[in-house]
Amino acid sequence: MTVKHATHISLLSLLVAWCFDQLFWQKPPGVSFFIFVVLCLLAGALITRWEGLRPAGASLLILPVVLFFAAVTFLRQEPFTLALGVLLVMGALMVLAVTWLGGKWLRYSLSDYFMGFIHLMGSALARPVSILSGPPKLAGTAANPAAAQPEGQPGAAEAAVAVAVTERKPRPVWGILRGLLLALPVVALLAALLAAADPIFSKQLEQFLKFFRIENLGEYIFRLIYILIGAYLLIGVFLHAIGPSRAEKLIGVEKPWLTPFLGWLEAVIVLGAVDLLFLFFVIIQFRYFFGGQTNIHIDGYTFAEYARRGFGELVAVAVISLMLFLGLSAVARRDRGQQRGVFSGLGIGLVALVATILVSAFQRLLLYEAAYGFSRLRTYTHVFMVWVGILLLVTVVVELLGKLRAFALAGVLVLVGFGLSISLINVDGFIVRQNVARAVAGWELDSGYLVGLSDDAVPALVGEFNAASLSPALHDDIGAVLACRAAVAGQDKRVRPWPAYNWPYANARQLYALYQPQLAAYPVRDGGVQGGLVVKVHGVERSCEANRVID
Repeated sequence: MTVKHATHISLLSLLVAWCFDQLFWQKPPGVSFFIFVVLCLLAGALITRWEGLRPAGASLLILPVVLFFAAVTFLRQEPFTLALGVLLVMGALMVLAVTWLGGKWLRYSLSDYFMGFIHLMGSALARPVSILSGPPKLAGTAANPAAAQPEGQPGAAEAAVAVAVTERKPRPVWGILRGLLLALPVVALLAALLAAADPIFSKQLEQFLKFFRIENLGEYIFRLIYILIGAYLLIGVFLHAIGPSRAEKLIGVEKPWLTPFLGWLEAVIVLGAVDLLFLFFVIIQFRYFFGGQTNIHIDGYTFAEYARRGFGELVAVAVISLMLFLGLSAVARRDRGQQRGVFSGLGIGLVALVATILVSAFQRLLLYEAAYGFSRLRTYTHVFMVWVGILLLVTVVVELLGKLRAFALAGVLVLVGFGLSISLINVDGFIVRQNVARAVAGWELDSGYLVGLSDDAVPALVGEFNAASLSPALHDDIGAVLACRAAVAGQDKRVRPWPAYNWPYANARQLYALYQPQLAAYPVRDGGVQGGLVVKVHGVERSCEANRVID
């Protein structure tokens, strides 16, 4: 195909890159990320329409995922939730660009995702040259690539999707832009040297810059450079979306992408050895798996040591074992039905034993949460392990069905499910509710940890503060937490521009103002020499940040 509106695509990409600068330069993140993502999607849709193309229906299924996680970045404030949302949005946008016209992402393998991203990065770096280098057609390519090959001849399909620029009358706009880009750094460097050499010239140059309000010339040049780099990369992504994404070729469908080279016997020995190791571990540790609190002091382990010891290692074992099975499935030869049956049986046994080990790790986490309460890291891990268990179950199903290629789709869905779970449960609000419930049951409330949570926790704190079931002492503890948080918020006098709007931030300040009369019962003052803020509760003063939990 040919690019019919090369100049329009370039200018639109430049506009989107400029919007990025206006939304993010020296501004804290907020609704700006959602707006930028929407602008990118609208620009892609407009370019597709200009070129007379239609996106694949399957590709449109990715749009709700992109919009949801983009919205999470201003509907949540908890750091991991924000980071996960941004990563999932970027990943989903990359998949969207790779499969925009073809729509085959539902059939992708892990290799397809990897190679698709590699090709997309190559397009982002190389394809804009075909537009920005000027009006001539691509080297060695006819003005109409499809016409250069007789229909039905080898290479016709490839020529039809090659990105070229239609022949047109030369336009000076790109020459002028390139000239300005080359001149700016040279002029800036020489002007700086001349200003250093002559004080009179320096003074006149300073007045000139102030007259045109460009005294921050260095900052403007830097911003211009990254805007142009961003526009360049966007051009490449858009060109990939309307070009190569039409000609998706799935790896390993017609023939395996990697010819199996490992003998069946060697693969079975590896799987069998790992199965025996895991079985031995499960037998030896069985009383610890399900003995619970009654066996905590066996062999001299304390409660904390039992709960924490080896937890990370057990999770790592589960992930590595899953990767081992997938790797052996790709490289091991299984020519006869009996060989496939033995391999699958050992693989399913491996997954079952890994699931048992995962149950052990999950039980240890539950014991630790029961003893010491919930924290962010424990909450992330709690949710993650549930989704890893689901992925293990799906692995067994796809192996039994002989559809191991579908593991990639299952992995993507599990990753999206994990992100949805983290976003919807409101991690900091969940921590507040769980730890207050523990306090109602008689455990100590770690007030200092609740003070340090993000504004996502404020609605849950207010809800617990109003709960009629709380004892007066616990009610005052939560009131002191809110008073500390309101005092910290009151110290922040910064004016947040509209692109930095964040709903939890705004909602928390409205709640602080609404409950100011009730929170006045817990006066907060500067600790002075002691440092930090102190709050008066139960007739005594205590630090707002005392008793911080350690993950």
